[in-house]
Amino acid sequence: MIRLALRSLRAEGPRLLLPALAVVLGVAFVAGTLIVVDGMRAGAYDRAGAFDRHTDAAVHPQGGEPLPTALVDRVRAVEGVAAAAGELLGTAGIVGADGRPVLGYTVLAAIPTEEALRSYDLVAGRLPDRPGEVVLDAPTAAREGFALGAPVRVGGDAVPARPYTLVGAVDVDDTSRDVGGPFVGTVGADALALSGRAGYDRVMVAAAPGVTDAALADALTAVAGPGTTVKTRQRILDDAVADAVRDLDQFNLALLTFAAVAVVVAAFVIANTFAIVLAQRTRRTALLRLVGARRGQLFRAVVAESAVVGLVASAVGILLGVVLAAGLNALLAALDAPVPGGRLVVTVPAVLGSLAVGTVVTVGAALLPAWKGTRVAPVAALTEAAVQPARRPGRLRLVAGGLVLAGGVAALAAAPYAVLIPLVAAGGVLVFLGIVLVGPVLVPALVRVLGAPARRVLGVTGDLAVANAVRNPRRVAATATALVIGIGLVSAFVVGAHSTRTGIERSVDAEIGVDWLVTGVGGDLPAPLAAELRTREELAVVHEWRSAVWSGVEVRASHPALVGRTLTGVVAGDPDRFGPGWVLVGAELARARGWTADSPLVLGGRPFRVAAVVTDDGPAAGGPVPVGHVVHLADDDFTALYPDERGHLAEIEPAGGVTAERARVAIESVVARYPTVNLLDQGAYKKMLTGTVDMVLGFVTALLGLAVVIALVGVANTLTLSVVERTRENAVLRAVGLTRGRLRTMLAVEAVLTAGVGVVLGVALGTGVSAAAMALLGRISGHFTVVLPLGPLGLVVGVAVVAALAASVLPARRALSRPVVEALGDQ
Repeated sequence: MIRLALRSLRAEGPRLLLPALAVVLGVAFVAGTLIVVDGMRAGAYDRAGAFDRHTDAAVHPQGGEPLPTALVDRVRAVEGVAAAAGELLGTAGIVGADGRPVLGYTVLAAIPTEEALRSYDLVAGRLPDRPGEVVLDAPTAAREGFALGAPVRVGGDAVPARPYTLVGAVDVDDTSRDVGGPFVGTVGADALALSGRAGYDRVMVAAAPGVTDAALADALTAVAGPGTTVKTRQRILDDAVADAVRDLDQFNLALLTFAAVAVVVAAFVIANTFAIVLAQRTRRTALLRLVGARRGQLFRAVVAESAVVGLVASAVGILLGVVLAAGLNALLAALDAPVPGGRLVVTVPAVLGSLAVGTVVTVGAALLPAWKGTRVAPVAALTEAAVQPARRPGRLRLVAGGLVLAGGVAALAAAPYAVLIPLVAAGGVLVFLGIVLVGPVLVPALVRVLGAPARRVLGVTGDLAVANAVRNPRRVAATATALVIGIGLVSAFVVGAHSTRTGIERSVDAEIGVDWLVTGVGGDLPAPLAAELRTREELAVVHEWRSAVWSGVEVRASHPALVGRTLTGVVAGDPDRFGPGWVLVGAELARARGWTADSPLVLGGRPFRVAAVVTDDGPAAGGPVPVGHVVHLADDDFTALYPDERGHLAEIEPAGGVTAERARVAIESVVARYPTVNLLDQGAYKKMLTGTVDMVLGFVTALLGLAVVIALVGVANTLTLSVVERTRENAVLRAVGLTRGRLRTMLAVEAVLTAGVGVVLGVALGTGVSAAAMALLGRISGHFTVVLPLGPLGLVVGVAVVAALAASVLPARRALSRPVVEALGDQ
């Protein structure tokens, strides 16, 4: 039977090329992912100790509070310590040679002045030794044309930009300091001033000669005191690697999720292929039974065939995966992506895992067709039918499918009211399973509906195409279902992304009532910025978004001239009275506290009165605060209560009679001194917020596109095998007058109908899932509703139809390659 299986593979190898291609693509995705992440992990180990090459121990805070600067001197005085220095990481900004901020997230680091602790690789010059000196990463220094010894204006979260002397350029590529933007290094005192912090993130220590790590750690523990942790060199490296690998594991999980989708689609293609091939072997299988072969032997022979196909296809997929991994690493390097590319590392576990995935999936997908295909009675060898007629789906399957489908729809409908995201995912999975179960009835019915125009336009050719497509309901259902997975996920992300973008834009329109905005880059606005902007006579309103939590209430800073534009409604009182000494109260909070208009209240020991109760029931942003439990304070009152609170955004309104251009010039004259902020109009702000959505959509669509390609390979494969099955039938049609062009048209329409049903069901499934998710978000924020992007969805449909037409080319060529007389004698 093993020899029989191998001979079957040699004889029917061409029939298994397309399903093998599906396995190749799926395994290539898995192997490429594993190879890329293994390379990144190897790089993470290399980078972990880049800035701790000379660090023998370090003192870390246990909580979020920084270590006091005085601790550095105490540690330096410990016996056995050769050198000690404080280190912190923050953000800063650089003013370029053109007077504008250098774009990109800028990393700020405190560089030790002690030679024993310096671990930076110099490209030019030297490291800073005293306040007022700075080093930049080499690419930024070269790109901006900064020369050694020249002044470079650097600002931070706490102070405006001032000149520093550039003393060196360093190489931070592929290290933890490399996040795709500039790097700024100063001595500790300057780093503290730029960041506005009161202390360091850690204290680095170099041991004196002959002092062991354990002895040094014991001595430091005695001095560091409670609330700190002393780490030895090995633990520092282990923690750095653990942090890097944890991030890579999340990235790996995301990629493997998409790879799993591709593999599942490939499994559908494999299962459908073996079902068709074994149906075409009905007479041969029966003949083997007739001459003494047992059903178990035949079953094992088919399983052996699938194992060989899976093993060979997986091996080819691994080779393709290596190429994909190399390409992805090159792409990450070219794009300066925050996830760094690694070396090309091909490990034994990655190879064996990919081989196992491809082989197991192929064998697993072939088991059910093999079990059904070998249930052939020996008497079937005496019949003339080469293929058994298709069986109708069982009643139990249809009933179960209907219940599962109804349950999925109910879950999607209930998810917004239950406010449970997992219910949306569960609903989507149940709907898909329901489609799989009722597919043999649902898919042919949709084929007939979609085929009606073709039948009217093409006449007999259209009738033949529709009849061929629905001839075997299980087959066409399995082929279309494979496409439902990829198209459904693509549609879900397309609809979800466009709906999210629209929701964000509506939220900005509802919450922001001005044209000009100043935002912090990676952090809060510098403390003096708002006050400096208010001194400009061209600007009438400068309002910094700030909030704090007081006694289970979110206290928000608001401006009397702006707050009325964003209020959704007034329950009681007059919001025009809002100003110093007066507050606006959310309706839910007023109801809970028994407050109404003119009610007195005390915040932070200061008395206030309620100007109005408003329907401000948006989500709280200041911690675990119930929705609608909000109090609005005038800016000056908020500053008096919470002088240290900072915000990430400031709204700016020009004074009366001041043009937008003049206002922009006035704002830029102040903002230019603060390179850690951006000046945006409302349109640019929306684009900034939605840019991530567009990027994620493009990334996800590209990954899911492979699953769609594999499903379309399944369409071509099913059509090819059907052509083999209908060799004599097609020859008869040609003999009675069906032209070559009409035969091609018939197969093209059959392919388009099969793919079209998959596309329709996929788009419906993806849209339904996104609609449920948007309805859920709408109940939370009020600004999100489902938006159907007809253009992108139409593009998805168009690409699928064109690909289906392309998939029909090879089957049509095969159908026309044999002479009519020869094809008429085919058995």
